[in-house]
Amino acid sequence: MSEKKTIRGAEFLITETAANDIFIPEEWNEEQKMIAQMCNDFLAAEVHPHLEEIDKAEDTSLMPSIMDKAGQLGLLGMSVPEELGGMGVDFKTSMLATEALGAGYSFSVAYGAHTGIGTLPLLYYGTEEQKAKYIPKLATGEWKASYCLTEPSSGSDANSGRTTATLSADGTHYELTGQKMWITNAGFANLHTVFARIGDDENLTAFLVEADLEGITLNPEEKKMGIKGSSTRQVFYNNVKVPAENMLSDRGNGFKIAVNILNIGRAKLGGGVMGGCKAAITDSVNYANEREQFGRSISKYGAIRHKLAEQCVRTFATESAVYRASQNIDDAIQTLIDGGMSKEKATLKGIEQFAPECAILKVYGSDTLDYVVDEGVQIHGGMGYSAETHIERAYRDARINKIFEGTNEINRMLTVSMILKKAMKGELDLMGPAMAVGNELMGIPDFGAPDESLFAAEKGYVANLKKSVLMIAGSAAQKVGEKMAKEQEIVMNIADMINMVYITESTLLRVEKMVSIKSENECQEQLDMMRVLIYDACDAVNKSGKDALNAFAEGDEMRMMLMGLKRFTKHGPFNAKEARQRIAIKLIEKNQYCY
Repeated sequence: MSEKKTIRGAEFLITETAANDIFIPEEWNEEQKMIAQMCNDFLAAEVHPHLEEIDKAEDTSLMPSIMDKAGQLGLLGMSVPEELGGMGVDFKTSMLATEALGAGYSFSVAYGAHTGIGTLPLLYYGTEEQKAKYIPKLATGEWKASYCLTEPSSGSDANSGRTTATLSADGTHYELTGQKMWITNAGFANLHTVFARIGDDENLTAFLVEADLEGITLNPEEKKMGIKGSSTRQVFYNNVKVPAENMLSDRGNGFKIAVNILNIGRAKLGGGVMGGCKAAITDSVNYANEREQFGRSISKYGAIRHKLAEQCVRTFATESAVYRASQNIDDAIQTLIDGGMSKEKATLKGIEQFAPECAILKVYGSDTLDYVVDEGVQIHGGMGYSAETHIERAYRDARINKIFEGTNEINRMLTVSMILKKAMKGELDLMGPAMAVGNELMGIPDFGAPDESLFAAEKGYVANLKKSVLMIAGSAAQKVGEKMAKEQEIVMNIADMINMVYITESTLLRVEKMVSIKSENECQEQLDMMRVLIYDACDAVNKSGKDALNAFAEGDEMRMMLMGLKRFTKHGPFNAKEARQRIAIKLIEKNQYCY
């Protein structure tokens, strides 16, 4: 058996990945399946029966009590090492739990904030004394956590916060003064990770602040469009005395902490939305099978089947990319540990290497959930607008995900800038492949005998989509140069192209590996989903590419690249209608998301 190849972040753009080098959800072992089932059972027993009460938020003890029960089962300590009271699972297994609990509506937000941005800064940056003091309490749910970064004047520009920290004359404590807003879990959190500026420091510093300290006050709960059951409040710090030993990491390291923790949050959001997608698809097909119009169930109509199938295609694609990236991150972490790095530093460094993929997962995943719940409401018709249905709540709750963890616009621009920075540092050779694409445009196309093996056509399409990205991104970088960051429309066009490349290739690799494990006959609907996705991706990449080219290129160069784009995004005849029918029919027969 050949040794598994180590894959680096963003390398997907310039190399061909082998299907055997990725992880697919069909490979979960029994222990991992049991963890997912435990999460599903927990939602069924403790969350779903109380959704109305949770959303009303009249009983302020309800969400903390549910969190307590989650802590008793070990669900709050998935990523925490065993020696600190957690389960110590790897990244992809923690992602599986995040996915399963992603169907928990407001609870999934409280859970994600506590286990992610609430616990991980301390786990990865805290001293041994700080971790020993707080982590076991957070892992069991005895204490709850919140993350206090955003301020009224600093959202996407997180490092512009105005909260101050002033060291006392005797050096024993810092006095924190400032205002934080949109703080999840603020109403019941025992421990805040607060970002403040010391003096005129360029970067923020992080502090661990116990919520019962004098000088901390809260505004009433925010009235929100969705996730109504999650606690979201403003927090005010008025000369709050925080022990000096509660500084988290080094002075001025707060912005770095925030950026690295956001990388984790973006990936986990991509995982969490899948749970919401699968639940909404099951609700949609249940209703379509039950609802009759003109003498038969609406699931028999082509328009409804198209919607159901497309919901499945995008969700399956998201899942393929999430677990591909999760295993890549696990592999990177293990390689760093094997090289002598501590588990905490290796985890941060491993995730940082795949920061572009984390941003892609966040954007595509949240866009997918947005699509799934919107079509779910449409399938329900008038009932979808009624608060009596789960889909109405899902629709409202989904919208925040395009804003959480950095807006999708910010993440699109980050994807491009992070990849270009990797290239400038010499971590990623974009120039060579981009020049090769340029030479190919000037040459005569290869009309050799076609490869008719399974997946050959799809691999050709994906390879050509990569060439589209390299051609346009390379040309834009040369033409626009240092002003690239200001040309946000062009950058987002390129980001959309990159996103589609990663998502389509991930789906292709998953299905290829599935077929090698099972058989072509057993994977017909998955093959259909892959082919529908690639068919649509060719048009999407063409449109984004044209928009970008028309914005910066001109004359003969533009005409040549437009011809190249047309060649690289060309797709042969394909009956997407029949493929979607087959996908929907299986879904309808199973009466639940079954992929």
